Amino acid sequence: MTFEQQAFSAIILAADRELHNPVAAAAGVSCKSMAPVNGTPMLFRVIEALASSAHVHDQTLCGPPRSILDREPALKEYVSSGRVGWQENQATPSLSAFHAMASLPAATPLLLTTSDHALLSPQIVDHFCREAGRAGVDVAAGVVRRETVTAAYPETRRTAYRFRDGEYCSCNLFAFMTPRSRQVPQFWRRIEQQRKNPLKVINILGWMTVLRYLLGTLTLSEVLGRLSRQLGCSAGVVVLPCPEAAIDVDSPDDWQYVQQLAARTQS
Repeated sequence: MTFEQQAFSAIILAADRELHNPVAAAAGVSCKSMAPVNGTPMLFRVIEALASSAHVHDQTLCGPPRSILDREPALKEYVSSGRVGWQENQATPSLSAFHAMASLPAATPLLLTTSDHALLSPQIVDHFCREAGRAGVDVAAGVVRRETVTAAYPETRRTAYRFRDGEYCSCNLFAFMTPRSRQVPQFWRRIEQQRKNPLKVINILGWMTVLRYLLGTLTLSEVLGRLSRQLGCSAGVVVLPCPEAAIDVDSPDDWQYVQQLAARTQS
């Protein structure tokens, strides 16, 4: 099977991290996933982008909780019709991912994303899946060069990792290509609370790595090498050309901004 034909099972993390989510409150909806963008809940936009991808064979939702699912008829229809699978979310995103992965065949490549990836498109998904296959690694993360994001959307502020060979924004797109990559969520548990603080994330690779990061002498490939040793499997990145891949919804301001971008794209 070629990289162009490789079929992924997609996992969407769709539960709120906190009991009272500020985006859900601002939108007046039951959970952040259901906040509308151009009249369509963010979660539905993600589902449809994945469904329209040539690389995604099936989808599993992790959350929102059953109590919310039962109150959202349109979401419940997605599940009851078999268009997507559903699992109760666990206490943290990493645990949710781990449980979802355990329920899927070990030989199947997995694509992990989040329900707040409201600008996700089939083109982004296809590019990422194709290049993740070509990378020849166990696990790959999507990134966008910071200058790609700021050139298209100079007003946006995105968390960036600064290396000697460039600055990169994360994308909430991860490919788990091999059975041994399924252990990665256990490592993820150690850093998920620090995901918006690059320095604290780098710290898990050791104090010398932190020092080199602060001095600006650390390259992305060096970080990937250290990370691979920590994970016990090979890690790589897919550099995406689409600035929208780096834009998600973490706050009410993000939600308003994404609505403006979606309206601009649609028009």
